[in-house]
Amino acid sequence: MADAVFRLENSWEPVEGDPCGRFVFTLVNLSDVPQSGFKLAYTSLTRIKDAEEPRCENATFLIRNANFHQYAPPADFILAPGEAWRFTVAPLWRPARHRTDGAKSAYVTLSDGSHHPVSVDDTLLAGRAPEPAPVLMPKGEVDEPFSLLPWPVPAKLEAGESVPVALYPAEGTALADKQAMQSVGALYRRLFQIGHQPFALTPVHAGKAIRFVSDTSLAAEAFQLHFGEQVTLTFSGPAGRQYGLTALAHLLHGARTESQTFRFPAAGTIEDAPRYGWRGCHLDVSRQFYPTADITRLIDIMAWMRLNIFHWHLSDDEAWRLEIKAYPTLTTKGVLRGPDEPMLPQLGNGAEPVGGFYSQDEVKAIVAHAAQLNVEVVPEIDIPGHSTATLVALPELVDGQEAPDSYRSVQGYPNNALNPAIELTYEFLGKVFDEMVELFPSKLIHIGGDEVAANTWMASPLARKRMDEQGIEGTFGLQSYFMKRIQTMLLERGRKLAGWDEVSHGGGVDPDGTLLMAWQKPEVGVELARQGYDVVMTPGQAYYLDMVQDEAFQEPGASWAGTVPPKHTYTYEAVGEFPEDLKPRMRGVQACIWSEHFLNRDYFNHLVFPRLGAIAEAAWTPKDNKDWLRFAAISPLMPKL
Repeated sequence: MADAVFRLENSWEPVEGDPCGRFVFTLVNLSDVPQSGFKLAYTSLTRIKDAEEPRCENATFLIRNANFHQYAPPADFILAPGEAWRFTVAPLWRPARHRTDGAKSAYVTLSDGSHHPVSVDDTLLAGRAPEPAPVLMPKGEVDEPFSLLPWPVPAKLEAGESVPVALYPAEGTALADKQAMQSVGALYRRLFQIGHQPFALTPVHAGKAIRFVSDTSLAAEAFQLHFGEQVTLTFSGPAGRQYGLTALAHLLHGARTESQTFRFPAAGTIEDAPRYGWRGCHLDVSRQFYPTADITRLIDIMAWMRLNIFHWHLSDDEAWRLEIKAYPTLTTKGVLRGPDEPMLPQLGNGAEPVGGFYSQDEVKAIVAHAAQLNVEVVPEIDIPGHSTATLVALPELVDGQEAPDSYRSVQGYPNNALNPAIELTYEFLGKVFDEMVELFPSKLIHIGGDEVAANTWMASPLARKRMDEQGIEGTFGLQSYFMKRIQTMLLERGRKLAGWDEVSHGGGVDPDGTLLMAWQKPEVGVELARQGYDVVMTPGQAYYLDMVQDEAFQEPGASWAGTVPPKHTYTYEAVGEFPEDLKPRMRGVQACIWSEHFLNRDYFNHLVFPRLGAIAEAAWTPKDNKDWLRFAAISPLMPKL
């Protein structure tokens, strides 16, 4: 039989009396062979309520697993060449509000068991005329003609009439300072491959010399720049020196690239230091796999924006991405998604199996690359929830007496949490931590702790027995018991615990040295600080970069945390709700890049930029020095993935 070719048209339409509406799917057979006895599968974050009686017209609902859905046509149905099968799907958990809320991928399984890809695009909104794409950024304006992002604390500069050909080290410059120039120059070359190198290591005609001055009275990340006949860079440590050189590269790049708007300083000073010590960017590599080159480029972009923490989300329900030599099945069974693989397709993959993980050698190279740029890599394995991939790879961690679908996560995964009553769980995690501490110098290991369903483990006889023995009440009491044991295991290995804000539930853990990230809503961060935890603010309503940027249907992204336009991300003040006595607990801010919607590079760049730069400025620049229109003028000069 010739290869089948199929196309799936998908749209969402409102239904009277049902605020969630329904999907309308139309499968077109573009092969020259009639098809019967087939099944259609698609992945969508807008899920059917399979616990209720599905209301599907002209189709039979077969199965849902998280975002995976499968249907069959009516019995004896034949899909002739060039003909279409139309069916509807309801009830849904929520309405489709944006173009990425429909089918992300699809495939057909024919009667012989073979799987065939189906062409599918973003969903349409039935009954509404097309709308133009929203304008997300205004035309920028600058009061001072200098391109620098993030903007410095104080800057008193006079614009020059000319742009230096390059900046070069003054006579007598130490080797370490020249090496720093080479490092920042290499960063620039990687980010702007057609840009002229900002630094030369020997004097050049029409260039300007840099004199390096060490001043141990400055903070480690602070720097000063004095402009005149030469540039003087004053710093106390490698980070401050790097940031000063990066600032010079920004100024030169802007003056060269947009000479009608930006100039290079002829005189004046910059005295700069970051607002927060934690200036983070998180990346979820479980939902979608990013090649090593993409990871290092994102770290380069972070360094260009003076972000200093790369939070690497390495495991979730969809995949375990970190090679652990003690458990090789984590990166064989625990990464493969496909029709005949250990895990079903999810989030945009279909007939073709997908996998991908980071070898320990790759991890070491990425960590070393980040360290050279003064970026700390904080690894995360998400436990005890979000562990479907782990439990597929290591089924011995499952309580065999527990009903297989006794609870579901908010994403729809059944029984997806590591069981705190199984001692093998701690043996497994101990070996994982042993390998992680050899790979990651960071004193923090992020252990997730988020989104454990309220009735998790309640059908596990082993969990019930442990709860009785320990006098534990409910899911979150058992989670606290688990987290306290994990905290002890980390301390034994010289590491401290970081996690999402739910780590505090059910009694939490010892706050001393623990860092929690407030993501659900801003007031959670204040409450965590009140309980004694150090806090990083990363609220979904402002800093989740997978959120849509406009309410228009054609704008891609998620919307569960609301609409997050770039201006809101830029102007949001994470510390605004903190009382003065709790502000020292607020360590900083962080962007989160969750990858459910990032099926391609264009969607990544559209959603992440310019909002990542907005967070970088919020992390560095004092509130009174921020300027939305200046940011709008400078942000187009920033690199993308």
